[in-house]
Amino acid sequence: MKVRKMPYWSGGERRLSEKWYAVFVDHSEILRRLPLFDDRRASESLAKVIDRLNSIRGGSDVITAELARSVEAMPQTIRAKLAKWEILSAAKVAAGKPLAEHLNDWKGSLLSKGGTERHAEKTSGRARRLFNECNFKFWSDLSASKLHAAIADMRIDYRNADGSIERGISAQTSNFYLQAAKQFARWMVQDGRATESPLAHLRGLNVRTDRRHDRRALSADELQWLLDVTAESDERNGMSGEARAMLYRLAVETGLRAGELRSLTRVSFRLDDEEPTVTIAAAYAKNRREDSLPLRANTAAALAAHLAGKMQRAKAFDVPAETAVSKMFRADLDHARRTWINAGETDAEREASGFLLYRDHSNLVADFHALRHTFISNLAAGGVHPKTAQALARHSTITLTMDRYSHIYRGALASALDVLPNLSPVVRQVKKTGSDGMPVTAENRLSPDLSPRCEFRRNSAESCGVERGKGQQVESLGNIERLSTIPSEVLNGSTRIRTWDQGFMRPLL
Repeated sequence: MKVRKMPYWSGGERRLSEKWYAVFVDHSEILRRLPLFDDRRASESLAKVIDRLNSIRGGSDVITAELARSVEAMPQTIRAKLAKWEILSAAKVAAGKPLAEHLNDWKGSLLSKGGTERHAEKTSGRARRLFNECNFKFWSDLSASKLHAAIADMRIDYRNADGSIERGISAQTSNFYLQAAKQFARWMVQDGRATESPLAHLRGLNVRTDRRHDRRALSADELQWLLDVTAESDERNGMSGEARAMLYRLAVETGLRAGELRSLTRVSFRLDDEEPTVTIAAAYAKNRREDSLPLRANTAAALAAHLAGKMQRAKAFDVPAETAVSKMFRADLDHARRTWINAGETDAEREASGFLLYRDHSNLVADFHALRHTFISNLAAGGVHPKTAQALARHSTITLTMDRYSHIYRGALASALDVLPNLSPVVRQVKKTGSDGMPVTAENRLSPDLSPRCEFRRNSAESCGVERGKGQQVESLGNIERLSTIPSEVLNGSTRIRTWDQGFMRPLL
């Protein structure tokens, strides 16, 4: 293979091309002339790659990873020409297709694996938006540093022309975008369209540092007010108040998501069985699996009244679209809170309360999906075994059930300490005795002012009721006698020694 500049005639003069050409005979014995670059060294380097590809006749199975990476780095026009001459197979030239076409193929792959249209569109749409932000057109354009910078730019808050602040995406959302891009790149490698992912080393952010939509569990009182007030309210989003209250009740007693509730029909319920159930079709379940969930008897009776007169395939609830159902629930939540405040004697105290607030004082949110959180939290608070709670929640791991969906109700931590043993000091009745083993009596007890109750006499120990016992001797100190063995007694928990000294009783220091 030769690398040379090609001559041409212009204005009657013979000239040389600005680009260098690779001149070679391909595997079909056809002379080929392929324009490369203006730089000779770069052209010679690429010509060596083309020569190796030509020698293995179209990129067969013996192509190496190093050679494949060189193909991916080629300009799209050169890859297309080599594919046309069958020097590159269709599989090896696939990386030269526009990213938009690869993204469409990837979306089709997600659907073929059983994913929903909504999930496939959302996931591929995130990668598409991110690549557009980076101006990536082809696989060879992908750059980890550019993609990382684009995601960081999407997290920045912006001030609009009217002065309002438009917040950037959260750390959690930016991780979703990064995850979609990495998933696409991984699929390119698995499908044989690329040799390696340039995004594999990128890592997401710590979402705990930027939490914006953490949900909370509603208390029993909040749920009761919400259901009662909603049932008596007017129609909203095409649903009557009673239908909305029934929808919220079913959600908080089964943990069903909005999309799953939207898919329910009359035939989804078995209300006459000994154990009433509701069944989620695999096509609408997030885990792509059909599941039957138990219903409480009183809830089943209320559902029977709600579904009376509906056809077997009729929708059980006219649940609005995703964004509309969120607004509908928030409107009902606000209405229930206002009703609760007006029912109180002092509105100011209730206004300051977090009761039925959409975003409470801890910045936790009570939206429609919070009903699912409430369902799982109530199971945990009720002492349901974690594996049972996981099965009812239809989660793949117990960690998801316990860590993300189980919330601690107010006061639960303090009340949990009640199960610990009481280690407070116990007051016991102890019989008090003197040092000689005899009970302390009025005769030998000290008076509150620490003075003896009897009259003090210098020359007699017996004058204070103290008798000489066996082994006791009286020593004479001038005109003062004292016992060689000094009796002690207990007073207010401390031991004191009787000493005869100038008529006073003093504690032993």
